[in-house]
Amino acid sequence: MNGGQAQTSSANCDRQITLGLETRFGPNWTGRRCGAKTRQGTACQKPTLKARTRCQLHGGKSTGPKTVEGRQRVSEAHYKHGRRTNTQVTADRERAQLNREIRAALRERINMMIQDGTLPKNYRP
Repeated sequence: MNGGQAQTSSANCDRQITLGLETRFGPNWTGRRCGAKTRQGTACQKPTLKARTRCQLHGGKSTGPKTVEGRQRVSEAHYKHGRRTNTQVTADRERAQLNREIRAALRERINMMIQDGTLPKNYRP
């Protein structure tokens, strides 16, 4: 025996080469390629996964959570600080509107005081 290694004959080699032709992804491969933009700026040449348009490196594997619990877990994982929740954004908009109204009223009052002569004409707040 020769250490348990199989002997390679030229016929066996030729057979393996012809079997491997269908699974090779060379430049002339006719299958569908990923095509995602790589860090080099070129299109990815890896083959796509079955029934997908991208390879496993560019998002072909996962389609996201399907259950309500899974979606809730993802939502909680992305929650950072609460400063951009809908209630906080609404409160920020209301506060900004109030500030605009206060500034407009102050400008009005300053203009009235300039016209009355209480403030000089070149007054800048």
